[in-house]
Amino acid sequence: MAEKILKLREVITENLRIQRHSDSVTYVDTDSLIFDLRAKQNHAIFARRGCGKTLLMFKSAEQASDEIRTIYLNCEDFKRHSFPDVLLEILESVFFELQQNCTGWFGKKKRLRQILDEVISDIFSIKERPDESSKNITVEESRKDNSTTSASAGAKHSGLNLGLKADKSSAASIRVEQAFQEHQSKLKELDKNLPGYKRKIREFFEISRKVKFVFIQIDDLYHLDRVHQAFVVDYVHRLCKDLPLFFKIATLRHASTLYVDRDGQPFGAQERHDFQPVSIDYDFGDFEKTRRRNLAILEGFGRIANMSKKEISELFKGQGFSRLVMAGGGVPRDVMSLFLEILPSVSQGDGKIGKDDVRISSRSNFERRIEELKQDSQDQEQEGLLKGIYLIREFCLERKINIFNISEELLKKNDQVRGLIYRLLDYRIIHNCGSALTHKSQAGTFQAFAIDIGCYAHLRKLEGRFNEIDVSTPQAKERMRSAPILTLEWLTKNQESVPNKDLEDHLLAD
Repeated sequence: MAEKILKLREVITENLRIQRHSDSVTYVDTDSLIFDLRAKQNHAIFARRGCGKTLLMFKSAEQASDEIRTIYLNCEDFKRHSFPDVLLEILESVFFELQQNCTGWFGKKKRLRQILDEVISDIFSIKERPDESSKNITVEESRKDNSTTSASAGAKHSGLNLGLKADKSSAASIRVEQAFQEHQSKLKELDKNLPGYKRKIREFFEISRKVKFVFIQIDDLYHLDRVHQAFVVDYVHRLCKDLPLFFKIATLRHASTLYVDRDGQPFGAQERHDFQPVSIDYDFGDFEKTRRRNLAILEGFGRIANMSKKEISELFKGQGFSRLVMAGGGVPRDVMSLFLEILPSVSQGDGKIGKDDVRISSRSNFERRIEELKQDSQDQEQEGLLKGIYLIREFCLERKINIFNISEELLKKNDQVRGLIYRLLDYRIIHNCGSALTHKSQAGTFQAFAIDIGCYAHLRKLEGRFNEIDVSTPQAKERMRSAPILTLEWLTKNQESVPNKDLEDHLLAD
């Protein structure tokens, strides 16, 4: 058994982060998502980090029909590139991949390679040109100043100022317009050349007798500056339209802007109009489904290590596995990572993981999430997000409970509260437990959220005095209806209590 456990640890460790052409891992497809992504349709895959977006892309590509080929791009490779060069890099990568696989995919006709050489040369020449600043920037700066004054007045009126803005706010729209004006020289050149690129691609597929369709997979779009994402999506969408090209974008839902309105014109790609959304996130709204999915993944790793389902179940005692899923926020990578961390510590005892073992290790998981938030969030948002974590944790500690409710009306109307809550969902600091809930003491509908176990489980001062709602129990939803309500007034009143220095240290202190 010890050798099997060592093998299990090796298998999980090697597959925590999926590499292209990884053979050992299978995607646990409980909702026939691989079948959906094989369809000749544009898709956007939404899920938190670690839920399997990349693996789903790879496995759907492996199972595509013989007439389809896929091009995979990871936006993390381009995140330090300035705009619009990031768009040019993506375009160049697409055509370079076609060029590299030209003979194997499309045949040996000389004209095929000539077409690709022409397009790549053209893109490279545009990339080499300097940007020309537009006179309109001064106009935009004036608009920006006016909008900033207005936004500041609005923030002062609401009283809450975390420095977070929703992607549909006026400030966000002005940033989009400013980016367009700053780089319009290259953008106009790309727009002018787009019909020509499409004609050449169409000719390319007419000559080809082997490959009839190409899927362009764009992974981790959220790594790009948010104000530039819609530009990239817009161009890729227009490139694919009316051609045998389809895009498959994977990203964090609330850290991404796929569509904006610029001067009354749609810009980007609209959900359900231009692409079909695919959500592969599992949260605490249906905890049993989330638990089963994570168990199926662990059992899949077990099969590779020649362990039976019974042997996997014997690694846990009591509610140990459910607690592991709670601590991991339902995210498979977090659950498996925490499992690897705990497993050696229980080997000296009975070899079984229980609730207390998970509690002890939950803080390190929380530390990793804070670090990932700092790496992935936009620089101008980090301080506001950390302040928000501090406030929400203080609210839960003050009320001595791990669940809180927020009015759906407040989430709809207040940019900063909505921006805070949804971004912290993406970064797995809080976890969704249910929507459209009625509360026992107030009218309206509410969304319920659980603060991450790592925020409080290690605090000795709470021992025996913290009323934790176990989301794995059938009674959880009913108990959530009595959970405290986090209001705009409370956030506003308490924002001054957030430490000005060493905020991260305060979040991680005992």
